[in-house]
Amino acid sequence: MRIAVLNGPNLNLLGTREPELYGRTTLPELEAHLAEVARELGVELECAQVNGEGALVDLVHGLRGRAAGAVINAGAYSHTSLALRDALVGVGLPFVEVHVTNVFAREPERHHSMLAPAAVGVIVGMGTPGYELALRGLVASLYARSLA
Repeated sequence: MRIAVLNGPNLNLLGTREPELYGRTTLPELEAHLAEVARELGVELECAQVNGEGALVDLVHGLRGRAAGAVINAGAYSHTSLALRDALVGVGLPFVEVHVTNVFAREPERHHSMLAPAAVGVIVGMGTPGYELALRGLVASLYARSLA
C-alpha cells in the first residue's frame, strides 16, 4: 500500500519559519521520521512539497491509481482551494488533513477548511507529531475499509 504525504506552500520552511508556532523540526527530518513509521506499518511512503496551488493539484492527479491515500497539509490552500478539494475527491483519494498549529486558535480566516468535509479525518494543533497520528489513522482506516 502506498501513502502520499503532500505538503503545500511554505512547509519547506518548517524548522525555521516561526519556530514558536511551527516548531524546530525540519521537513526532511519529519519525512525521515514518517518513513520509519511507514516501515513499521508496512506501507510505502511518497513525500512531496510544492508551493503552487496548480502544482499541488497536479501532484494529486498523479496519484490516481498509484496511492491508496494521502496525508495532506495544504497550508493556506486548505482554507481557499476548491480546486484542491475537487482534485482529491475527483481521483478518489482518501485523505487526512493535518495542520501543525491549531488553526481554530488563530486568525478567523483559518477557521474554515475547504478540504475537511471530504477528509477521512483532520488533525490540528499537535505540532509535527500530528503527521504521525494522521498516517497511523489513515492506514488503519484504509485497512478497515479493505476488510468491509
